[in-house]
Amino acid sequence: MDAQTLIPVLAIVAALAGLALAAGFFGLVRQSDPGSERMVDLMGAIQEGARAFLRREYTWIAVFVVVLAVIIFALLPWGRPWGAIAYILGAVTSGLAGFIGMAAATMANARTCEAAKTGPQLALPLAFRGGAVMGFSVAGLSLLGVAVSYLVFHVWLAVDDSLQVVTAFTLGASSIALFARIGGGIYTKAADVGADLSGKVEAGIPEDDPRNPATIADNVGDNVGDVAGMGADLFESYAGSIIAPISLAGFAFAAFGAFQESALLFPLAIAALGMLAAILGAFTVRAKPDISTKELARALTRGSKVAAGLTIVLAFVLGWWMFGDLDVVENWVGFPIAIVAGLLVGLGIGYLSEYFTSDAYKPTQDIAETSQTGTATNILAGVAIGKLSTAGAVLMIVAAIGVAYAAGAWAAPDVPVAGTYGIALTAIGMLATLGVVVSTDAYGPIADNAGGIAEMAGLDPSVREVTDSLDSLGNTMAAVAKGFAIGSAAVTALALFRSFEQAVVAEGGEIVMDVSEVDAFVGLFIGAMVPFLFAALTIQAVGRAADSMIVEVRRQFQEIPGLRAGDTAVRPDYARCVDISTKGALREMVLPGSLAVLVPLVIGFISLNALGGFLAGALVSGFALAIYMANAGGAWDNAKKYIEAGNFGGKGSETHKAAVVGDTVGDPFKDTSGPAMNILIKVMTIVSLIFATAFVDLGLGL
Repeated sequence: MDAQTLIPVLAIVAALAGLALAAGFFGLVRQSDPGSERMVDLMGAIQEGARAFLRREYTWIAVFVVVLAVIIFALLPWGRPWGAIAYILGAVTSGLAGFIGMAAATMANARTCEAAKTGPQLALPLAFRGGAVMGFSVAGLSLLGVAVSYLVFHVWLAVDDSLQVVTAFTLGASSIALFARIGGGIYTKAADVGADLSGKVEAGIPEDDPRNPATIADNVGDNVGDVAGMGADLFESYAGSIIAPISLAGFAFAAFGAFQESALLFPLAIAALGMLAAILGAFTVRAKPDISTKELARALTRGSKVAAGLTIVLAFVLGWWMFGDLDVVENWVGFPIAIVAGLLVGLGIGYLSEYFTSDAYKPTQDIAETSQTGTATNILAGVAIGKLSTAGAVLMIVAAIGVAYAAGAWAAPDVPVAGTYGIALTAIGMLATLGVVVSTDAYGPIADNAGGIAEMAGLDPSVREVTDSLDSLGNTMAAVAKGFAIGSAAVTALALFRSFEQAVVAEGGEIVMDVSEVDAFVGLFIGAMVPFLFAALTIQAVGRAADSMIVEVRRQFQEIPGLRAGDTAVRPDYARCVDISTKGALREMVLPGSLAVLVPLVIGFISLNALGGFLAGALVSGFALAIYMANAGGAWDNAKKYIEAGNFGGKGSETHKAAVVGDTVGDPFKDTSGPAMNILIKVMTIVSLIFATAFVDLGLGL
């Protein structure tokens, strides 16, 4: 078996190993005790609401997928039929990963709550295993889809423009991710904001109090937004990080036969070994009795650190094996250095996010302290901290790009674009251990749901204390995972942009990226504007849906006798609130989601230079905006939890109310607009690459 077949097959084996681990963790979670009848009922209500929303959401998204598949089939020669098939395959596998992860998370919430009666030493591993079902389903299905697409379309069938066909798989995954992130984000934050403002602030009742009609919708939202939506997001991030260097190698290294073959296969090989490293890392996540919050963080991140260390070692072994004997490669170690640069910067951005969002550090504590003087100062402090956090992230990405470019050029100095190939490798370096990274991210919503069930089931306050400590850590881990996703998006989009340039040249076109050219300059401004427009549309969508939720909660408190007073014989109409969030999310996700596809198509058919400027502007402003919103939102949330832990007056104080309002401002920042931004910049770049042929052949050429 030659390398062209061997490495994709090894990637498929590694992907199946990840899926087997996900299945094993699913079984362990299912065998755990779900608790009392009341807890099981609450778990069932959350499961029912989450499944209902995903069915309706996927039905809406399917219409978009079919329309875009028809466009690919009609406009692109390689789209008939292979490109359209690869696109649909990417969409289906992405949606499947989200559904599997959501099913596990909604099953793990009550079981984590029951385990919390004993303490965090049981609750932490159980919540992590529930999240690991999502993590390894996402990584496994994504790697499986990419490897199978490469093997079938490029190696076995050798179809025309085979790497364009493989890239269409990523566009399919991105289509699901974009709408799942937006729709799930609008749903969850409409319910969360509505529940917080109408419950904790207006009614003065605890979070997740069963009297609040929005509580079930809020807990459903944690799963459809922060689990299914996040899973689809990182599915396409992972697929894109593998395909970006493959696509670039296919276009840029055609004149270097043996080197091109190694460059095509190296990302798949790194992903396969990273998957195996992540599997080993997952088994190291354990907790001891009487564990502190700081030790909880160490326990949860241990898996990521172990996986990262193994990946670094394996990257050098693989680099020597695949590039060591090639004539055009003078310093094979350069390509593993690019991988390591991405991995270290991914960890660095993650730690930076942890510093700015964890209540163990000064920035979040300062936000909590400023809440003593009111809502305005809380919001000002959060905005400032979020914007301050972008400086370090930008400098880290710049460092990664510089090191990776220099390493790639040093490795193969006589190969044009070898430096850019090095940059592309940083993305797969960041996400090589995705399985365990997503596991720590998906763990958070499970812990949050466990706390909600503890409150609604009337369990002892000590149980809620355990789940709150897990939830606070989950917010930080989510910010860390978002840092990985956003960082990888920046370098992936850059690599895809260079592939787009190469594709245009291959078709006989030209892109002049000179800001003195009017069309490129105009495109630059439009590109810088689109992420702000996208953020505005999604935040407004959350606001409108939250308005409807607040009105409904107020109505039920006023019209249902005994509800607010706590009459145990009275139950709120939870289903009505679930329906409000569902309808609002599905209606509001269409316009911002469509922007990512329509705007680059329109600009591309008018002017390729303008499209080049547009993609550059969107990449830069979108990256900074995503970091700002993710970290500001995480800091606001944990500042609220820091106060709820007994600081600056504790729960129910005026300081707490100010922090709750700040948290509601941060909710759409960190869980709707911010995380969707990285998908936006990649989707626009992938669309441009996919339709490069049509732009050259059918465009106006202005």
